[in-house]
Amino acid sequence: MWFQFISYLKFLAKSTNEHGVHSPFVFKYVTQCLYSGKRLHKKKSIDTLLKTIAYFNSNSISIDNQPTIKELIEQDFPKIQFDKHMVDLFFVNELSAPSFQKLLSKGKLHNDSLVLVDSIYADHKNLEQWNQLITLPEVTVSIDMYHCGLISIRREQVKEHFTIRI
Repeated sequence: MWFQFISYLKFLAKSTNEHGVHSPFVFKYVTQCLYSGKRLHKKKSIDTLLKTIAYFNSNSISIDNQPTIKELIEQDFPKIQFDKHMVDLFFVNELSAPSFQKLLSKGKLHNDSLVLVDSIYADHKNLEQWNQLITLPEVTVSIDMYHCGLISIRREQVKEHFTIRI
């Protein structure tokens, strides 16, 4: 409990909104997707997931053992395919650097794939895993939104980390 409270205060101190974003890719994502005004779910990480699917027009998704979220996605996006060999969006509760490397080596992610990690501030372990992930050379863009974190492996993008309030 104290960990999340202190972490949230630290997050607020270093976070920004769209005015602190200098990457066109991230600026458009923040302004046209995250700050779109539509609320698709009461839980912020699920809301972010649904908005991200719609914004990037994702066709294939992998969800980490969460049948209720899968059902929710199927209702809103009936044409989505799940767990194909290569996915546009990977949604997980937690992700370690070795697990991410395994995803890359298995060819599960392509250049424009996104990984959305839920509850990055749930505990010390999740936050430590998140901080290790964003330092990997393959991760070019990372967005810490407190409730969840988004990473991208876009090779044409300069490596940058953003801390955005949603």
